[in-house]
Amino acid sequence: MPREKIKFALRISPETQQLVKEMGPLDNCQTQNEFIEKAIRFYAGYISGQNAAAYLPAALVSALRGTVQDTENRICRLLFKLAVEQDMVMNVLAAGMEIPDEQLQKLRGRCVQNVKKTNGSVTLDKAVAYQRGG
Repeated sequence: MPREKIKFALRISPETQQLVKEMGPLDNCQTQNEFIEKAIRFYAGYISGQNAAAYLPAALVSALRGTVQDTENRICRLLFKLAVEQDMVMNVLAAGMEIPDEQLQKLRGRCVQNVKKTNGSVTLDKAVAYQRGG
């Protein structure tokens, strides 16, 4: 048995009614009421924005997911390469310098604070200036 429906007056322009008549069959709607009800539900979901994926075409959602995944993979590869380069630099420095553990720990703490303070915007120029006492 179909759900109970209520009847109410709806005033729309003739152009809008023509649009409902033309678009209803394209959405496999049997009646104008069915099309209007679907349109209201769609628009309400769009306005609330709680489940945007339900209102975006599946192809668009798939393309967006693919783009995000590709970007994520690229960032991971670049971070890996950066970590390798950083490890090489650290090993070269460690091989050529004799830094006491105490001084190394103090430097690590200072570097952590510097990265936090600058939001990761650390430059060699600033590090050189600091090391020279500036």
